[in-house]
Amino acid sequence: MNSDETSRANLIETCRKLIALDSSPGSSTVEVVEFLAQLAREAGFDVEVMHEVQNGITHANILVRTEAFKPGDNEFLLQTHLDTIDPGNFVLWKKNGFNPFDASIADGKIYGLGAADVKLDFICKLNALENFKKESFTKLKPVLVGTFGEETGMQGALRLIRKNKLNAKYALIGETSDLKIIQAAKGFAVVEVRLPIPEEERNYKSVRGTLESTSTQTKLFAGQSAHSSTPHLGDNAIKKMFDYLQKMPDNMILIEADGGTRFNMIPNQAMIELDFASHLKNVSLVKLNKIYRVMQEIEIDMQQFQDTDFEPAYSTLSVGIIRTFEDSILLGGSCRILPNVTQEQYEKWMAKIQAICDECGAQFRITDYKKPFRTAENSVLVKTAQSVLQKMGLDAKCISLASTNEASLFTRLNIECICIGAGVREGNVHTAEEHVKIEDLEKATYFYQQMVERFCL
Repeated sequence: MNSDETSRANLIETCRKLIALDSSPGSSTVEVVEFLAQLAREAGFDVEVMHEVQNGITHANILVRTEAFKPGDNEFLLQTHLDTIDPGNFVLWKKNGFNPFDASIADGKIYGLGAADVKLDFICKLNALENFKKESFTKLKPVLVGTFGEETGMQGALRLIRKNKLNAKYALIGETSDLKIIQAAKGFAVVEVRLPIPEEERNYKSVRGTLESTSTQTKLFAGQSAHSSTPHLGDNAIKKMFDYLQKMPDNMILIEADGGTRFNMIPNQAMIELDFASHLKNVSLVKLNKIYRVMQEIEIDMQQFQDTDFEPAYSTLSVGIIRTFEDSILLGGSCRILPNVTQEQYEKWMAKIQAICDECGAQFRITDYKKPFRTAENSVLVKTAQSVLQKMGLDAKCISLASTNEASLFTRLNIECICIGAGVREGNVHTAEEHVKIEDLEKATYFYQQMVERFCL
């Protein structure tokens, strides 16, 4: 076996081991970080591990440097998040023998959870840095960071920022992009409305539940799932539900409403149970319809601000979840905000929801917010990345991202960012056939090596 074959075999084996470590929501990233820390230390790197407890679970960030950080060092950041989405039903992972954590190799591709999005990207960056262990850096000093919690609010990256662990000027953010440069991305906001159910209505539902026979009607709505960053690719079942509810008389009681699984997903199912109560006025359904109509008005207004670099070319507001509790109704969703939308305009949209919620006696919260980002196409970082890709014979055209990642945080620190990584995005990430070409992992490694060489030596 020649050196190239040995290198590829080692890469595959390392990737297998990393995929086998569960870092999905609800699981810890500690085991992943311990594995990567051991690899980095064995390779002679300086390694720092940061632990953080989130929702009762201990997580970890990892920072890898060729030498210990000294105050005043200016750095070149290579960042990758180490958590993955939830794998869902294991029975769908046919390529992996119904186990998303058991990597399989077929046709030069690695299949498994995190193969493309984006745990294996950390290995590419670590392998790239191995070429510089004995170098004296005359410009910037490289730092490789693996973070937790990208799928749940980017808590790991926030922790790094709050602890002042970085002093970077430029950053390469790991993102599935088929090795294309992402230089702009939409912002992200999670919105939540909680509407109290009036006492008279709760009493009616309680009494009704003791009766042997009822006159309620139940209706189901079917749609098609999609990520909330691309709502046009889905069919929102909750939207269909509200279109139906808008036609109901004002004295209909919403016995139950249930739909969606996540705030940031387009729901493929929803159901309602309704009853008629002529003696009740100003019921929850009337208020809920008012709130939803305002959200529809904002959706329409969002389309007045266009940016053809994105698909869809406008900001979006998508309802992703509805739940009925004993004392309240929860409605939740997410906004995707274009970089050309001002903070003032965004706040006007949110204030409009706040106003109708105040009118209806509902609580409105923004539980997460990340600003959009855009790095100029004539920036040194973009131009250098384009030059490297061109020499590799790859497409150097910049693209945009409808979703959000850590770049939105780091750009707030005046760190110039681009996002890039191996793997096809469309029809691949967030599916049970997630995969990446081994050849593309090797190309990504070479790209990172060239970028470090140009910015650090």
